[in-house]
Amino acid sequence: MRRRLTKSLEELVQENKKELLNDKKELEKIDKRIEQRHEIKKLA
Repeated sequence: MRRRLTKSLEELVQENKKELLNDKKELEKIDKRIEQRHEIKKLA
């Protein structure tokens, strides 16, 4: 039982890392969109 528990914890950590990477990519996309909007406002 103990081994299974640690295995599942490792799996959870891996899943969390993947989710964090996905969140980071999404945040970068949002940052780019915000920058583009500011550039458009400067041109206008």
